[in-house]
Amino acid sequence: MRMIYFAEHAWVDAAVRSGVVIEVADGRITAVREGAAVPPPGAEVLRGLTVPGLANAHSHAFHRALRGTTQEGSGTFWTWRDIMYGVAGRLDPDGYLALARAVYAEMALAGITCVGEFHYLHHAPGGTPYHDPNAMGEALITAAEQAGIRITLLDTCYLSSGFGAAPDGHQLRFSDGDADAWAARASALGERGHARVGAAIHSVRAVPADQLATVAGWAGERGAPLHVHLGEQTAENDACLEAHGRTPTRLLAEHGVLGPRTSAVHATHLTGEDIRLLGGSSTTICMCPTTERDLADGIGPAADLARAGSPLSLGSDSHAVIDLFEEARAMELNERLRTRRRGHWSAAQLLRAATEDGHASLGWHEAGRLEAGALADFTTVALDSVRTAGPPPGLGAETAVYAATGADVRHVVVGGRAVVRDGVHQLVEDVPAALADAIARVTRL
Repeated sequence: MRMIYFAEHAWVDAAVRSGVVIEVADGRITAVREGAAVPPPGAEVLRGLTVPGLANAHSHAFHRALRGTTQEGSGTFWTWRDIMYGVAGRLDPDGYLALARAVYAEMALAGITCVGEFHYLHHAPGGTPYHDPNAMGEALITAAEQAGIRITLLDTCYLSSGFGAAPDGHQLRFSDGDADAWAARASALGERGHARVGAAIHSVRAVPADQLATVAGWAGERGAPLHVHLGEQTAENDACLEAHGRTPTRLLAEHGVLGPRTSAVHATHLTGEDIRLLGGSSTTICMCPTTERDLADGIGPAADLARAGSPLSLGSDSHAVIDLFEEARAMELNERLRTRRRGHWSAAQLLRAATEDGHASLGWHEAGRLEAGALADFTTVALDSVRTAGPPPGLGAETAVYAATGADVRHVVVGGRAVVRDGVHQLVEDVPAALADAIARVTRL
């Protein structure tokens, strides 16, 4: 299929260009030409600022069912987790397909063209495998296809409730028993045009130290991305020190987990040595600022990690909101609060975290840029909404990062196909209703 798009303004080579013609064939960009005065005949016109599609590098789709229900009263991450386990216990493959399809459609409406799904909800309640042991993962892959976005299914190894402790009742459906059994099940997952498969270590408390290398080796043999929750909670760091005499970061380094194909999610509570290990190994850091503030986790040392050599990506994690523009500016604004100084990242650097570096962390190295040969995935942000009107088009990157929200996304193209047109999802009818129905199905059981 051949298509021609005319972008009123576009983010090309880290700068705003005007009158950009984007030619597409077979799902890839074949040519990008700047300075066109008028749209070519037959071109689909994209009014606003067109940027590469956004990559949501860290998602737990079922957490979306908790939005708006966990804000009253005091508590911590650990009390929130108990509520989350209740939702997890009610999901089956059909219910998860309906919920994830609606969540991924919400992501598409917010300009997200690729999601990294950190997937550990593998088996039926009590830990009995489904007839297809990957039924839940297949539901997520199908959901992404039906919502029109790409997915990297980060199949997650989760074996214990703590250092030396067996899984508790809720966690039985997460566990395969040991890392070899996890690897055998994960190996049965097949990749598709819109879907790739990676690995994840849930955390150092959930995967025993002597099994970390098995997960890392599985990913290494396949050249697949490897993700891990790291340093989100000080209680976990303290328990790791007590059990192993080293920080979680040091433990991961010693077992071959860190490296340029690895992404550490959160990385909130780190020592100076941890930062050097992560940066020196070129491990990507996935920051999820809206979740980290919603769960009162803290502000991570993102700027220090970037200076040490770690690329940065962004995720919406628990989906307190789904808005990568908010995640991008929150990373900068959090650092301003922490240091009482402005200007830690440019708008261009924040856009790169939300696009090219996010895609790279998910194994989609051919996405995240508007250039010939890249996947034809792009997002158009309105520059005439109540939030974005006023600044000149040349400041479109700053406008997108510091003023726009997901509600300002006008068009989304994935693989050359329009998934969102004029703010309306083209594949999922009435996304709010789909969300409400899917969430009610989970919460009323």
